[in-house]
Amino acid sequence: MKSIQPQQPLPEPELTPELIRRFDRPGPRYTSYPTAVEFHAGVGEADYAGKLAAADARSSEPLSLYFHLPFCHERCTFCGCHVIITKKRERALEYLGYLQRELDLVCKHLPHRRRVAQYHWGGGTPTYYTPAEMRQLHQAVLDRFEILPEAEVAIEIDPRVTTHEHIDVLREFGFNRLSMGVQDFTPEVQAIISRYQDEPSTHELYAHCRRQGFDSINVDLIYGLPLQTLDTFARTLDSILDMRPDRVAMYSFAFVPWKSGNQNVMTEDMLPPPELKVDLYLLGLRKFVDAGYVQIGMDHFALPGDELARALHHHALHRNFMGYTTKPASDSIAFGVSGIGDLQGAYIQNQKAQDAYYEALRAARLPVLRGVLLSRDDEIRRYLITQIMCNFHLDGREVGRRFGLDFETTFAAELEALREHETNGFLRLRDHSIEVTRLGRVFIRNIAMVFDKYLEGKKSERTFSRTI
Repeated sequence: MKSIQPQQPLPEPELTPELIRRFDRPGPRYTSYPTAVEFHAGVGEADYAGKLAAADARSSEPLSLYFHLPFCHERCTFCGCHVIITKKRERALEYLGYLQRELDLVCKHLPHRRRVAQYHWGGGTPTYYTPAEMRQLHQAVLDRFEILPEAEVAIEIDPRVTTHEHIDVLREFGFNRLSMGVQDFTPEVQAIISRYQDEPSTHELYAHCRRQGFDSINVDLIYGLPLQTLDTFARTLDSILDMRPDRVAMYSFAFVPWKSGNQNVMTEDMLPPPELKVDLYLLGLRKFVDAGYVQIGMDHFALPGDELARALHHHALHRNFMGYTTKPASDSIAFGVSGIGDLQGAYIQNQKAQDAYYEALRAARLPVLRGVLLSRDDEIRRYLITQIMCNFHLDGREVGRRFGLDFETTFAAELEALREHETNGFLRLRDHSIEVTRLGRVFIRNIAMVFDKYLEGKKSERTFSRTI
């Protein structure tokens, strides 16, 4: 398939301190819509069982599976993920046994639908487990599901604890995508985020992955961390470009100490001010685009031959709890503590507390904590927000065809509200479409928020991270 040509070098975005001050506000990242803030305990095991049964009826369609492996040896102070810190390996082994119990419970509700198009291990640190322990989990999945030959089979790895043997075994299992955490190579930044990771060993592990035939490798970076400067972050970016990964995720640091207590070692005055944070983002944007990468969604970059770049070109990019994808399954099932599934018009989240998760499984109950059942309005707005966040584009005629409505009439108030963003150069309103500009990509969360009905009258200062 023909590759997408690299984007041309970007002109300087017309960013001003005044724009940054006006639009740097708390707002969702839209991993889901409705966001997790709207999940509630009124959605329980019976709802999940019903949704699994409805999903099973679509037996010709493949599934997406996510496994949350929460264990880490140490907690990074920037981390907002649901993790369990322990050096007691028996705790992690016990968890694998409970994952198999959950697999059996879920599979009872899926007698006719076991084919898988997307399969992902996240964490935590999946490579906390030994290769033999990883084999145990993978075999348990293969005993119950059929991983399609063309499936996306992905894992998140921490180079600090991942060995050559881990990589060799993953390749043997059929994994074809790796996401490698780096964040920042600057020693002073690493010290304050409690993540010591030397550059040479990271490069060496990356080279071994290539030798083993992995042709889709992602690297994670974070901008906006304490003590980051333009000079130090430029050195990290240049080091990543020397490796030339297929994809890069350059995330904005979400400072949410009220949700992630480990971040309380930092104070807001330790973070780069908004103007510098935007400059760090623009530095990364320019370096990756100048090096031939295509900007993907809010915070990703891909080489022109990557399928994400091709999907963006055709406005066919999708996003779920596992990230940007070209292989959207109609239903996604999550296993493990805190995992969130997306199936048949519902988000279902597992118990976050390990003890509660185990207790439910010992009682042969699906370990549901909370969730939300989407209304028709939710479904429509989720589509609008996903198109804006993924493809920087929204076709009102396609919305009308999908949902049987007149887009301009139904969303007249939202389109009027978008005129301020158009005046600021963030987007262009056409007769039947919305096109986000390069400047608007910096404010993409602000644009998507216009379609979020749940934000009306909501105080979000202690709910969401800031948009810039």
